[in-house]
Amino acid sequence: MTLEGALVTPREFPTNRGGLCQKGWTSGALLSNPVRLTKPLLHGKPVSWDTALDFVAERIERIQGEHGRDGMAIFGGGGLTNEKAYALGKFARVALRTSQIDYNGRFCMSSAAAAGNKAFGVDRGMPFPVTDLDDADMILLVGANPAETMPPFMQHIKAGLIVVDPRRTATAERAMLHLKPAPGTDLALALGILHAVFSEGYAEQDYIEQRTHGFADAWRIAAAWWPERVERVTGVSATDQRAVARMLAKAKNAYILTARGTEQHASGTDTVNAWINLALALGLPGKPGSGYGCLTGQGNGQGGREHGQKADQLPGYRKIDDPEARAHVAGVWGVDPDSLPGPGRSAYELLDALGRPHGPKGLLVFGSNPVVSAPRATHVTERLKALDLLVVADFVPNETTALADVVLPVTQWAEEEGTLTSLEGRVLHRRPALQPPHEVRSDLEVLQELAIRLGTPAKAFPTIPEEVFDELAKASEGGIADYSGITYARLRDGEALHWPVPSREHPGTPRLFEDEFAHPDGKARFIPVDHKGPAEPPDDEFPLRATTGRVLAHYQSGAQTRRIDDLMKAVPESYVEVHPDTAERAGLTNGDMAKVESRRGEVQARVRCVSSMRPDTVFLPFHFPGENSANRLTNPALDPTSRMPEFKVCAVRLAPWGEA
Repeated sequence: MTLEGALVTPREFPTNRGGLCQKGWTSGALLSNPVRLTKPLLHGKPVSWDTALDFVAERIERIQGEHGRDGMAIFGGGGLTNEKAYALGKFARVALRTSQIDYNGRFCMSSAAAAGNKAFGVDRGMPFPVTDLDDADMILLVGANPAETMPPFMQHIKAGLIVVDPRRTATAERAMLHLKPAPGTDLALALGILHAVFSEGYAEQDYIEQRTHGFADAWRIAAAWWPERVERVTGVSATDQRAVARMLAKAKNAYILTARGTEQHASGTDTVNAWINLALALGLPGKPGSGYGCLTGQGNGQGGREHGQKADQLPGYRKIDDPEARAHVAGVWGVDPDSLPGPGRSAYELLDALGRPHGPKGLLVFGSNPVVSAPRATHVTERLKALDLLVVADFVPNETTALADVVLPVTQWAEEEGTLTSLEGRVLHRRPALQPPHEVRSDLEVLQELAIRLGTPAKAFPTIPEEVFDELAKASEGGIADYSGITYARLRDGEALHWPVPSREHPGTPRLFEDEFAHPDGKARFIPVDHKGPAEPPDDEFPLRATTGRVLAHYQSGAQTRRIDDLMKAVPESYVEVHPDTAERAGLTNGDMAKVESRRGEVQARVRCVSSMRPDTVFLPFHFPGENSANRLTNPALDPTSRMPEFKVCAVRLAPWGEA
């Protein structure tokens, strides 16, 4: 297959069942796009690989010589393969010996991960196969719009659907009941439904007593959130709250699924735990045919956070400050455990520290575009400009490569072998379909070449993905995400392997929690949580709540999808969804160009009047750059546990574009 003839076609697979979304069937168009990066760039000019890498290595040595090991930092991505995520984490800790590494997955599933670890002792987005949803009688979907973001997933929702979302999305159109809470009030809503479950006798008392701890402490808080009080806070009627409690309790098989709308708050971890508390009260987790799960947001959202590119983790989902974990991984890497750095800064904290007196002076970026994807984006751009060295590895130009001293052209999904881990914990093997352009290298080759120049032996950073995976498997052995029994041979043979897979004979673990949870006593934990509200509530100056999200035609920062003509024709520019009455009060009508302004910046967006919108809420997609960048508005207030920024709600005001 040639680049000119690249064609993407679906194949039968349990999760997508032969389906593709618009982004999938047009993705082949990107492979031959004329803007494809094919040569290294130094200060915007093409150079040889040796020139580019020599420059990067020299600058790294200079920066670390002047500012210490933490003078250099790495920012990774949740779309990288398991092998690349693993190698990136190892490169940071062995070649650079810096603690300053995190990734854009911190903006994705970190709150669900933290909540799952608290409640269950383990974080796996879905602790059951997606196909289990086929037999559900009722599904409560909170803060997700898979009808647009992952359409093939909707094939698994065949029965009753309840949707919690401030907007009347394509997914909400499918629901038998749609709850529209004010952005930032999801936790209160979960408490109200839990109150209804308990007060109306729907709680599974035997399950609570036998399989959980902590219900009494959680109930002491929920007892004060009776549905009528919750209605005043959220705008969701007490009648609907009680209906949800009844519908879930009466269903034979029920699931509660959460996503970014639940997580991307300064109280995101508590909010996810509130929904998990509801699931536990109903006896769903670990019950055959029922459960709690979280929908992922990136191509390798699960695997990307398991193998070491997160600030506080080592491979296998081990904690970097755990002496046993450090000893095990150091043994695999052949280094002294004491040489490994400790935990570093989380994603936004890392970006905020760039170029500051005690922050990193150099940054390597792999698989991310923080100029568009980070909160308070204008400020993040300023921090990137303050660096002494910015290196970006990517395969198409983006808003971050435009700021880089060095741009390294790397392979993309159709040109490389590797593994990814699905939202259900299944490890998938991806084979290359095309040869990359002549001067394009893989991320693994880039890391090896830099490691050599920094004095690390080449053998420490193999470039063959299967060799990297075999090392990853050893490093993960005995960890929470244990891949030690997985091999490329087993994956090539078509085995469906869901971690943990602790031996070559082990069949994998498609369903967790059937017998026990991952805490030492085998019981799940109710986590007492209370509603606090958004970090930045609306006021007289900024009276509206803005929330952000995805659209069908675009993906993440849009760097790839904005290069595809068919997708740009579908959604060519940013827009703001607003209730007609709200638009009128701001002097706007449908189709006008609006200024949406927060305390952090302003953006330009085309007005879309949508009668189903809450009058106090506006919505913007986050896939666009520059004056259209929704993340110029968003609030970097961080969750105290997950360090997730509050993307999903901030106070804004509307005005016609150009108005002072």
